[in-house]
Amino acid sequence: MIDDLYYIEKHAYRTSIVHRLDARVKLLVTLAAIVAIVVLPYSTKVYELGLVLFLLFALLWAASRLPPTAYLRRLLLILPFGIFLIAFQVFVKNSYYDVFHTIATLPFGIEVYAESVEFASILLVKFLVSISFIILLSSTTKMQDMIEAAGRLGLPREFTLTLGMMVRYIFVFAEMFNRVRTAMETRSFDPLDRTLPYRYRLRQVGYTVGSIFIRSYEQGERTYTSMLCRGHGANTGLYIRRKNLRTGEMAFFFATLAFIVLSTVLIYLQP
Repeated sequence: MIDDLYYIEKHAYRTSIVHRLDARVKLLVTLAAIVAIVVLPYSTKVYELGLVLFLLFALLWAASRLPPTAYLRRLLLILPFGIFLIAFQVFVKNSYYDVFHTIATLPFGIEVYAESVEFASILLVKFLVSISFIILLSSTTKMQDMIEAAGRLGLPREFTLTLGMMVRYIFVFAEMFNRVRTAMETRSFDPLDRTLPYRYRLRQVGYTVGSIFIRSYEQGERTYTSMLCRGHGANTGLYIRRKNLRTGEMAFFFATLAFIVLSTVLIYLQP
């Protein structure tokens, strides 16, 4: 996973219509899609809106000229974090239904309810649509551009400065970790080697984690001292230059926003 960190933005450096869009436009479109799918009440109408928004996502993904495997790979990395909570819902009587019908009975008296399965599927649609737009945003926008876009949209300077520092020094931490790992490999130590005593492996891993923490602390002190020497203080903020949206970008934003809002309203109002 640390090795993949160096390639986390490899797709963002490609060229396409979506890549060239201002990061503010992509950020607001992503936010609008997530808000639309989340605010729609839990009902079967979520399926229709989910399909409409996913088709919009698929169109934008095709326009970005990114391979489908890139989307599937990132989706599979994120899916386990939400699929457990979604799958757990089939065993729970939630407050959105008044009557529950048992469709299966498992050992230890565990029951699966038809209404809970429907609720879990609705939750899955909301999750997939939200994650898909986030993947599109992260795959077509550089991290620095995203931070600057948030700053132009009014994110407080304390947050933009903190995020900017995090983006910059997370790669320093990765390089530090790789040096420690290389030192372990040159000494023929593998923490997963079952031929070594378990306590010995655990002790060495503990030493390694402690070493990384100490190096991170020392790097933080050096960074802080360097910032003070360069005039950083309590009122320091990330410099974000002024940038105006092009006419095409504004037209795309308003058209996409209108499509999302109208789709949500029409699906919500239908009987």
